[in-house]
Amino acid sequence: MAETRRPRRRRPRAGEQRGAARPASPAPDPDGPVVELEVERVAHGGVFVAHHEGRVVFVSDAIPGERVSARITDRRHDRFWRAETLGVLRASPDRQDHVWAEASVERAPGNRAGGAEFGHIRMDRQRALKAEVLRDALSRMGGVETDVEVRPVDPELAPGVAPDGTGWRTRVRLQVAADGAVGPYAARSHTVVPVASVPLAVPGLAALAPLDGRFPGARAVDLVAPSVGEPAIVVVDAERMPRGPRPTIEERVGDRVFRLDRDGFWQVHRGAAATLSRAVQDLVDGDLFDPAAANLDLYGGVGLLAAAVGDRFGRAVRITTVESDAGATEHAGANLADWVGARAVTARVDRFLDDAVQGSTAAERPRWHDATVVLDPPRSGAGRQVVDRLAELRPRQLVYVACDPVALARDVGLLRERGYRLADLAAFDLFPNTHHVEAVARLTAIV
Repeated sequence: MAETRRPRRRRPRAGEQRGAARPASPAPDPDGPVVELEVERVAHGGVFVAHHEGRVVFVSDAIPGERVSARITDRRHDRFWRAETLGVLRASPDRQDHVWAEASVERAPGNRAGGAEFGHIRMDRQRALKAEVLRDALSRMGGVETDVEVRPVDPELAPGVAPDGTGWRTRVRLQVAADGAVGPYAARSHTVVPVASVPLAVPGLAALAPLDGRFPGARAVDLVAPSVGEPAIVVVDAERMPRGPRPTIEERVGDRVFRLDRDGFWQVHRGAAATLSRAVQDLVDGDLFDPAAANLDLYGGVGLLAAAVGDRFGRAVRITTVESDAGATEHAGANLADWVGARAVTARVDRFLDDAVQGSTAAERPRWHDATVVLDPPRSGAGRQVVDRLAELRPRQLVYVACDPVALARDVGLLRERGYRLADLAAFDLFPNTHHVEAVARLTAIV
């Protein structure tokens, strides 16, 4: 039986605004002109670059090297237009049958399910395109020329995930239409489309998804499959915050179990938490790490990456995890109880760093200069204010976990201007069949 809940309201992370609405995409123009386009290269955001009569056109559902028939859906901008592929006139050898039939180019654009915008591309080419976007962003915005390979998740860390990039999502949100029907939003819109499958979901969720159900009055239906315990259907039915304790779940990473609120943040790929824990452990330079310094885990959630640092360097490691969500911080304190030097602080990251800068005496500065800082900001990145404060504290090394290549590149550029260099970079395909990519970068202070 499905459980009903009201959505929580969490304190926004740094860079987010309380009460900010999700930007609405402009309604596609169903009567826009149909043109033929030569697709040239990939762009950030899961779209591809073409030109028409000298103007840049960002077109979806294509592959570089293809010729497609496309409808121009947005002509509001002078410098570029947006388009949706209607048909493929000359296919790339990397085109495959879409892993999600309901998202295929065979469907009309307004009925294509969103959330699998690379599912028509062979897996090796998907990763090459993601690496291209990351390299290009770092070059243009970060001022860094570097090569990078987007690596698949180790199959040992993600049992059940198929080689074609299906079966990995442990959290799925189904939207609810006015008539109570459920489904994903259509690509680049807020229109709910019916589907018969959710192939990116882990098998337990795919079997549980109530795709033929009706939920009148609900806002959404959340499907959650923790690594410990049974999957659940949760009906989100109102705007008000619930009273009393929130349901919790447990997630296992290696030999450790993390407790968190069921509607709290956790990496969505079955193997993502273990992959990122291992990556952070690998990228921290042990020669630069001081276990007694004022080490930080910023935007720390329930303590996943602080625990990764503690597991590598021992129980006496001093590390403070900082998170604006009070519920997550409470769980972090319990999840990090093994480490005598660990503590969890509820605070916005920018304000915490403001206090650290203002409260540091000359005698305390060496604690910061010797520190290692791990940060895993939201999609918008850390931003100028946080980067400025970090540069003032001047930690030895930063290990930056990023889910958006453009935000990462911008912050790498800001840090370069403030005396840091990009020393190492790893990237992982934690979102197969989508355009998203996760990167972990290590930056070190230039002496």
